[in-house]
Amino acid sequence: MLAAAALLSVMLAGCERDSQQELRSASATGVAPAYVGGAKCAACHAAQAELWRGSHHALAMQAATPTTILANFDDAQFTKDGVASTFSRRDGQYFVHTDGSDGRLSDFRVAYAFGVKPLQQYLLELTNGRFQALSIAWDTRSKEQGGERWFHLYPNEKIDHRDVLHWTGPAQNWNHMCAECHSTNLEKNYRAAEDRFETRWTDVNVSCEACHGPGSLHVAWAEVDEKRADSTLGLAVAFENPLGLWAFQNGNPIAKRQQALDSPVEVEACGRCHSRRAEIWPDYHHGQPLEQTHRVALLEEGLYHADGQILDEVYEYGSFLQSRMFAAGVTCSNCHDPHSGRLRAEGNAVCAQCHQASHYDAPKHHFHPQGSDAAQCVSCHMVERTYMVIDGRRDHSFRVPRPDLSEKLGTPNACNGCHEKRDAGWAAQAIVHWYGAERRHGPGYAEAIHAGRSSRPGAEQALATIAADDSIPAIARATAVSLLPPYLSANSLPAIIEASKDSDALVRRASMEALTGLDPQIRIPIAAPLLADPIRTVRLEALGSVLDGPRSALNADQQQAFDAAVEEYRRVQAFNADRAEAQVNLGMLEARLGNSQSAQHAYEAAIRLQPSFVPSYVNLADLFRSQGQEDKAEQTLRMGLQADAYNGELHEALGLALVRQKRLREAVNELAHAAQLRPDNPRYAYVHAIALSEIGDVRGAINVLSKAHERHPGEREIVIALVEFNARAGDREAAIRWARKLIELSPGDRQAIDLLDGLQGP
Repeated sequence: MLAAAALLSVMLAGCERDSQQELRSASATGVAPAYVGGAKCAACHAAQAELWRGSHHALAMQAATPTTILANFDDAQFTKDGVASTFSRRDGQYFVHTDGSDGRLSDFRVAYAFGVKPLQQYLLELTNGRFQALSIAWDTRSKEQGGERWFHLYPNEKIDHRDVLHWTGPAQNWNHMCAECHSTNLEKNYRAAEDRFETRWTDVNVSCEACHGPGSLHVAWAEVDEKRADSTLGLAVAFENPLGLWAFQNGNPIAKRQQALDSPVEVEACGRCHSRRAEIWPDYHHGQPLEQTHRVALLEEGLYHADGQILDEVYEYGSFLQSRMFAAGVTCSNCHDPHSGRLRAEGNAVCAQCHQASHYDAPKHHFHPQGSDAAQCVSCHMVERTYMVIDGRRDHSFRVPRPDLSEKLGTPNACNGCHEKRDAGWAAQAIVHWYGAERRHGPGYAEAIHAGRSSRPGAEQALATIAADDSIPAIARATAVSLLPPYLSANSLPAIIEASKDSDALVRRASMEALTGLDPQIRIPIAAPLLADPIRTVRLEALGSVLDGPRSALNADQQQAFDAAVEEYRRVQAFNADRAEAQVNLGMLEARLGNSQSAQHAYEAAIRLQPSFVPSYVNLADLFRSQGQEDKAEQTLRMGLQADAYNGELHEALGLALVRQKRLREAVNELAHAAQLRPDNPRYAYVHAIALSEIGDVRGAINVLSKAHERHPGEREIVIALVEFNARAGDREAAIRWARKLIELSPGDRQAIDLLDGLQGP
């Protein structure tokens, strides 16, 4: 606030001069705008402030007071997993008596109420500036709706103080996980040397400047320009007025945007928080592309269904990017009032702004009783999933129901969401009966993504085709690119090269990830130009693709960009130094740069921060291996198994360490254990089979690989190994069959053709 006041005093000192010129001069000379607080904005924008009060943004975070605390703290009790937690108040403060990080019951002060509807969480204060979100929440719904009760956010999981999901653990840390999106102008301020936070903000909740940016220059203009002809002057970012930009034309039942959208700045402003993403940079500038400071998740397995429908808690941004609405220029504020957060109209009326009601809000379109729940647009086009036990959220991809894809891929569909006793085949026939066979349109990328995830035959070609199709949403094309590496060959490499030149940052970023397994001679010429990409997340991925190559492979400009990217990467990890994963990232960077001591320090810091984080042990062991210290590598991996005895990655790493020590029998046991723990990952079975062949059990290796092929029929490495092992076992016919299978998977692949020719030759 002092910075804002100082700036205002400078700006107002010469108010007799032309205010607009002064404002422009301040911007031109690099005077940085400062945050002034929402109360300052409300002085002039009373109508907007009134809409905002009582909104979810306004109530995102509040100091714990009798007015803000909605739960029962009258010595109420809640018991889960043998832990009885008590909620009480004394001396005007609120307390929870529950198990701490050591497993012992203690009193913890409630510092803040978090959220308001349909549930409210509570932030408990720990030492070193940490605030943690309690996993026991209050259901704020009425009793008639099942509310006014305490409940646990993980009701079906047994969670103790050693679990990462425990309320004292890193997954529930407010400073890193929650704070940016529940307060305004949040500065995390983690001090690694002392392992403490000095987190600060301007407004405790989501206020005006969270979306509009720091307002000091705008306030300065308003103070000196009585006419106020240009109300956007001094704003960090100016949003378009979304109303009146759409019109029905030429009898078309869908309105068209009358003016092209200049940029997705509004959608990205909302996406900053309404997305599944990681914050990578502390200095957020309003109006800049989101990928400068945040890494948005693609349509990853476990987060989204293969057709892009929401699965895990991914919020709205990723699904909206897939929608035809986004492609047409629709923004969030077309449907939602940006200040209150409420819909601009009730029920189907909000859709009727752009979709003619006589055409769409009628039985001839939806084929359900008019006015029924089934006749609501959202019932078919915005399927709802429930998160945090009671919080229903709608898919914002606005897709048409595709029960035919449910038949093929097992994805959900809106029809069977209501008609639970009917199967997808019945629903698919109903769609054809109502709309005709041509209605089977929608996410054309679903089958390709499914094939890529499950190693299906033809996955390579299908993914490459999607990656190259500009009519497909960029987030889906990026996902296709990200799935290509296991199948990548000369046939699909051009798709990666073209993706590296794409206009969308998500696609370019994915192309850099996809290059990492290729030979440096191939990937460096593709990746090196992107070291200077205008988008930070792309630059950082490009760095990973050139790290292992010789510096001489880069020209002078690229070497300079490389050095800058290295420092940028270090800053990213320093910003998130409170996280074990950031320390591991830093360790891997330093190890690849040859800075072994720095890498070791980073891995050891990761273990201290989160002893259960497995990659810390795996990478530290690999560092010791690279130094020829196999005994330390084995010791590190066994220490990791004490923290997580059922982790397949640790068992595999230990097995490989034992192989290097020529302790093959022990190694086979560890690798078999890894494969049993991770049947979903074909690599574990492949490595187990290779180890079996090394001890002479070729038939055992063939058996392991055959079973793995049944689970992963498109995995080329498994089929190649089956060719070779059957040939070694003297079963030439079986080897030929597998070689032909390999050609089916990769038509035209030279390696597969050569294998078959060698087997069929004299």
